Amino acid sequence: MSRCTVIIRTRNSEPTIGRVMAGLYSQDFKAFDVLVVDSGSRDRTLEIVARHPHRLIRIRPEEYIPGAVLNRAATATDAPVLAFLNSDTIPLHASVLSRLVAAIDAGADAAFARQVARPEARAWVRREYAASFPDAPEAPPWIPLSLPFAAMRREAWEAHPFHTGAWGSEDTEWGHWARTHGRTVRYVPDAVVVHSHDYTPRQFYGRRFIEGEADAFIYGTRPSLPRSAVSAAVRTVRDVAGALAAGDVRDAVEAPLRRIAEAAGYWRGLRLGQRRRATGDPDVSAGQRVVLERHEAR
Repeated sequence: MSRCTVIIRTRNSEPTIGRVMAGLYSQDFKAFDVLVVDSGSRDRTLEIVARHPHRLIRIRPEEYIPGAVLNRAATATDAPVLAFLNSDTIPLHASVLSRLVAAIDAGADAAFARQVARPEARAWVRREYAASFPDAPEAPPWIPLSLPFAAMRREAWEAHPFHTGAWGSEDTEWGHWARTHGRTVRYVPDAVVVHSHDYTPRQFYGRRFIEGEADAFIYGTRPSLPRSAVSAAVRTVRDVAGALAAGDVRDAVEAPLRRIAEAAGYWRGLRLGQRRRATGDPDVSAGQRVVLERHEAR
């Protein structure tokens, strides 16, 4: 199998990084090295990482723009395959990396793992991850690529480096580019990792804000209050029905607030993205600020 470099981005990842590194170094595929990009950890992250072989790039927190960071890391290695592993994504078995690399060796330009929610995740989170990352041959159309654990042919990355025009959704943009340029992205459902987030409404707002901003660049999506309202209503009804069916009264009560926050964040992000796209504004700091100020306390 082709040699690869595994790129891991960290910042204050102490709660999970030990299990992530242990899972990675327990893989049955061994022809890899690890490159860690740390954006200002203040906890024991780097002490834990130091227990395993790796190279380290340090950046300032304000330099953390996902696409730019990934591009910088990719230029720091000459491996024919680039692998991307989030610092909170834990391989569920020993052949996750080998299955991703095998997909690249078989001709895919990129391949990504199936994500399952953490055992302690809220019921709505489990439902969303099951829908987005099914135990099926194909991922749904709204997931063209997902980087929590993925691999990419170096030549494919060189043909189209990660998007830096918006603060987030660099994987969605790359997957969309691949779809529209005859490239192959393979979903590998038997490469399974544990990864999920129990976002609060405030955090969900930030997440959807940066996705909305990015969608304006990726798809040219335009903001629409009626469409946002209808989407929020449909998702709320679905969530409440699912929560009541599971006997989760708390989630049934919280679902409307979560979906309102989601719709508001996405709509405002779209507005920002469309304005930046129209004016050629290269400043991604607004999206960065919106998402980070909502996640720093997590």
